[in-house]
Amino acid sequence: MAIADQRELPVAKRIVVKVGSSSISAERASQITQLVSALAAAHARGSEIVLVSSGAIATGMPLLNLESKPDDLATSQALASVGQSRLIARYQLELEGFQIVAGQVLFTTADLEGTETKANAQAAINRLLELKVLPIVNENDTVATQEIRFGDNDNLAAQVAILVNADALVLLSDIDALYDRPPNQSGAQRIEWVTFQDDLSGIQIGDTSTGYGTGGARTKVTAAKLANSHGIPVLLTDTKLVEQALSGENVGTWFEAKD
Repeated sequence: MAIADQRELPVAKRIVVKVGSSSISAERASQITQLVSALAAAHARGSEIVLVSSGAIATGMPLLNLESKPDDLATSQALASVGQSRLIARYQLELEGFQIVAGQVLFTTADLEGTETKANAQAAINRLLELKVLPIVNENDTVATQEIRFGDNDNLAAQVAILVNADALVLLSDIDALYDRPPNQSGAQRIEWVTFQDDLSGIQIGDTSTGYGTGGARTKVTAAKLANSHGIPVLLTDTKLVEQALSGENVGTWFEAKD
């Protein structure tokens, strides 16, 4: 059952957490340690955690001596192939310190569109959670084409939250909240609470400014509204604040679910 507000996150039964490439790549790669520590603490409290993690392509870039994200699909797929295994290895190494086993789950849009494949995906994640495994989900970038992509992992995270009937979705990024104007502008005010009926059309929402991610605040708001429409509340905040977020502190922006 969905929770009423973020103070209840510590007692939520099932939480989907999404982290973006910009938060765990390049100079921020060390944030994986902080992220895993917070996830492990929630896991120890009894919450079932599903992590949706971007970063395969960004992780593969330095391994193949590429300084910028490629434009062609074939190179992106090659980077994903190289980077995905390294990314999962990093997570598993960190999780082993907490005696938690990670399970890799890769999706394409077709997996969540077909009735049978969707049911199989749901059953697989549910069984992983029953076995106390922490599923780590990503788009299967190695085989996905431009025509059959989720578009960004914020959208994927919302769909995964719906798939597993999560109590809440936490979207982590390099921004600490939604603001009434770009947060680098003078006078920008944090928006603490968004109801399902709120009109955000007057708010200036930026897109990604990094060379790693595919989304930005705009994709997060869209993903939040998708999850909200299925009765799942969403918290948007900075990856650096993940421990406070999962502990129920007043951080980020809370998107209230549709009743």
